[in-house]
Amino acid sequence: MKETIGGFCAVTRAIGRAVAVVVFIAALASASPANAQDLYEIQVYPYMTVPAGRTMVEVHSNYFARGTTDVGPEFPLNHQSHATLEVTHGFTNYFECAGYFVTAAHVPGEGARVVGGRIRPRFRFRETPNLFFNISVSFEFGFQEAEFEANTRTLEIRPILEHEQGRFYLSINPVVGKALRGPESGEAFDFEPSVKTAWNVTPIIAAGVEYYGATGPITDFAPVHDQAHMIFPTIDLDVSPDWELNFGVGRGFTDASQRWVIKGIVGYQFKH
Repeated sequence: MKETIGGFCAVTRAIGRAVAVVVFIAALASASPANAQDLYEIQVYPYMTVPAGRTMVEVHSNYFARGTTDVGPEFPLNHQSHATLEVTHGFTNYFECAGYFVTAAHVPGEGARVVGGRIRPRFRFRETPNLFFNISVSFEFGFQEAEFEANTRTLEIRPILEHEQGRFYLSINPVVGKALRGPESGEAFDFEPSVKTAWNVTPIIAAGVEYYGATGPITDFAPVHDQAHMIFPTIDLDVSPDWELNFGVGRGFTDASQRWVIKGIVGYQFKH
């Protein structure tokens, strides 16, 4: 009985800390043109990398049931479908590298289009039992067509802070991004935070909530109505250690956000 009460108290403290961190990030976001959200790979990264000698293949699928309709240099996202193929290989137990083939499976009036490609090395630090978070970091270089992203060369730096305790899961990705080529290449890094919390309802099913934001340059946040903020209730299915299955429906809460987005991630880890 004491162990049960102790475990419950520990989880309660963990949830309290998680809420404090999320509130802090939200406060940063609302303190000040921002919409640099990654809408091809909608995912909050976990701490673990792919084990040495193994290869993970994932497909990210997103449908914009109600998105932006403004016509400009970039295609409006309303009713677009995105499909991204990600292949990640673990070179050591602490380092992986991923390549991406990014497509718009359907663009209204255009059909299917190739968006571009990405490369993403990521490493993780050793587990730290005495610290609240385990930590890893990824660096992603993006190459995309201007019809989909005005900044055709981009850099993303993604710290990953993860905590697991019992059935509770938390991952925080305080992402910063930089345009290397394009109209915003002279600006500072953008702040694009994402957060995931989940609870294992059963050994197979985890119910969660994911948050994605884009607040503009870190040196001068955009007005709130020009920021992007989205919330996704999600379901993760742990059918096998080799599979990754994540599904969610997202709602945007500002004028700059996509209003309704349906997303799915299906991945499988191959042995060699």
